[in-house]
Amino acid sequence: MSEFRDETEPGQILRGLHRLEDVFLALLLGAMVVLAPLQIFLRNFFDAGIGWVDPLLRVLLLWVGLMGAVAASRSDRHIGIDAASKILPETLAPVLGLVTSAFTAGVAGMVAWHSGRFVADEWKFESTAFSGIPAWMFESVIPVAFGLIAIRYGLRAWARARWLLSKRRGRNDPASRASGGGPA
Repeated sequence: MSEFRDETEPGQILRGLHRLEDVFLALLLGAMVVLAPLQIFLRNFFDAGIGWVDPLLRVLLLWVGLMGAVAASRSDRHIGIDAASKILPETLAPVLGLVTSAFTAGVAGMVAWHSGRFVADEWKFESTAFSGIPAWMFESVIPVAFGLIAIRYGLRAWARARWLLSKRRGRNDPASRASGGGPA
């Protein structure tokens, strides 16, 4: 049985979105790289700092972490605990991939939903983060990032399910058996 392979060549729209994600992530990281040493410099040499930089750096860390997770989910390069693939036979790898993709999509979808409710409450109750800026603006990355991860893994689970079904149909197809495409 041939092995399942994710699409390695995304379409033009997806390539553009991937590029946009990468640029956004680079800008966030660049802001952190500039602001953190600037704050250290101001504190060490002028005994003062910019009051809003420390809370902004914490927010940027959250955004970089979550957007990095979104980028990692693009090519299924997230951190995973993969004990089952070491125990189960190799022939079950495609089914295990389907189960883990569907599970990941479900969990990420639940986190997106509940964090979206949290952000809506923050907006409703007009919570502020720092310098009078509404907290929901900074927290909105949580449901967006987990929503994107859920969509990506949902699509991956769908593709794996379609692949498994096509392999199963190919095995049960008398024409493929006659041509040597399946077990005789």
